[in-house]
Amino acid sequence: MSIAIDALLTGKARAFGDRGEPSAIGKTPVAGSRHVGFLGIAGDEQGDLTVHGGPDKAIHHYPRDHYPWWIERLGGHPLLAAPGAFGENLSTRDMVEDAVCIGDRYRLGTALIEVSQGRQPCWKLGHRFGIASVPATVVKTGRSGWYYRVIEEGAVAAGDTLDLIARPLPDWTIARVFALLIGGAGKREPAAIRDLAALDALAGNWRRRAEKLIAP
Repeated sequence: MSIAIDALLTGKARAFGDRGEPSAIGKTPVAGSRHVGFLGIAGDEQGDLTVHGGPDKAIHHYPRDHYPWWIERLGGHPLLAAPGAFGENLSTRDMVEDAVCIGDRYRLGTALIEVSQGRQPCWKLGHRFGIASVPATVVKTGRSGWYYRVIEEGAVAAGDTLDLIARPLPDWTIARVFALLIGGAGKREPAAIRDLAALDALAGNWRRRAEKLIAP
């Protein structure tokens, strides 16, 4: 699989929301090559490192494929006129949650990255759109996007490709894992939850979430 990168986006942390909490959800496209380090793309920031960023969530990817659905759902919201509406660092087409797996390794420009978890939406996404129900809609529909950890540093620019190098865990798509851990499906599949709790490629915070869902 080789997917073109339509846009590479970064953002700076700024006051956000009614209480002025820091957030860098407002990402904008950048031109030229950017360094890809173990904590993300050069020039990008996260407002709250307890829930965003860090080695397991260094890069956020949201499919441009979902934008037409959101445009119809939200009545042509102006944020959806360009990539970056969901705070993503990477925007592509032809790559969605049921075709991406935990542990997938991709060559991103010259960097090597690995899928670590889906993106769990928070209130900031609703505030950004001015529609409080957006996070709940993400959970209900599974249009979540996902995160990568960086295995090898390198460089990337818009127009480069994202090339699949390895898929060691084909049974654990983002769509399935998100449904199990965030969407409530795990209540019906306790064995799958136990497997996720022991899955080394899954981000640590989602492994801990799986552990909490395991019935005593």
